[in-house]
Amino acid sequence: MTTAVNTAITTPVKSENGFAKAFQPFACGGAAATFASIAIHPMDLAKVRMQLYGQLNPGKQAPGFVTILSNMIKSDGIGSIYTGVDAAIGRQLVYGTARIGLHRKFSDRLVELNGGNPISFVQKALSGMASGSIAVCIGTPFDIALVRLQADGMAKPEDRRNYKNVFDALIRTSREEGIGALYKGLGPNILRGMSMNVGMMACYDQAKEVVANLLNDPMTNGPTLPTRIGASLCAGFTAALFSLPFDLIKSRLMAQKPDPLTGELPYKGIADCALKILRGEGPLGFFSGFSAYYGRCAPHAMIILLSIESITNAYKSAFGLK
Repeated sequence: MTTAVNTAITTPVKSENGFAKAFQPFACGGAAATFASIAIHPMDLAKVRMQLYGQLNPGKQAPGFVTILSNMIKSDGIGSIYTGVDAAIGRQLVYGTARIGLHRKFSDRLVELNGGNPISFVQKALSGMASGSIAVCIGTPFDIALVRLQADGMAKPEDRRNYKNVFDALIRTSREEGIGALYKGLGPNILRGMSMNVGMMACYDQAKEVVANLLNDPMTNGPTLPTRIGASLCAGFTAALFSLPFDLIKSRLMAQKPDPLTGELPYKGIADCALKILRGEGPLGFFSGFSAYYGRCAPHAMIILLSIESITNAYKSAFGLK
């Protein structure tokens, strides 16, 4: 009788812990991504404006991110550099949660299939590409809202959409342009998500092993802080380098408006956008805003990859996980 009672009491706890363990990479990854996105939002805002400057001002040199942010503060106040932060939070709660959680699930499964041994970089990259592409398909509507909220302030007063918040942007976009408008730029966004996840997550996993060897870190209880810092610095650079061209194309496709006279959009698709950037701005045009983009990616990657360890430990402690 005692055994039966004890089993009845402990079974729900095991069930709850089983769910908590399965959900751990998603909850911790999403929390870290959201925290990082709030911290670097002004840099992301400056990056988008630098990317769109070439489209709105052909032939003119784009100002630096410091100039953009200082001008915004002077004209619209300190709160202006957090325009669209609600969309950024919504995006990370969906996209960030999925891409980090799925990558960890996929890579852990590959390790299991490999007999518990470390997997190759190619396998890590495939995990990053798969998780990144799936996450983008889920989170693109929030990305559309984020880009439009950030770009609205650059338009002439009569051309502004004047969205009130992320939900207003999502509702009005679907009503005025159709539900398909929420998936504009999905192609380059998928490419960006894949390249970003390879550059950030896969390269971080690989760099962690390399840095640990250089620092003689056995990683018995996980990587030490110096190992994590070195690996996250590498991951921030590769994430920016791999994904910026696709991010640029994505931003321009998402922010484009029909010509008031002809009704035609500036770009017909990914290839047309890439070709017009190449012809009008040259090869380096694909890396327009790299300073702001790297300034966003490196801190963003470091905040996620460093904070996720602490968040994971707190999560395990709260749910009694090992």
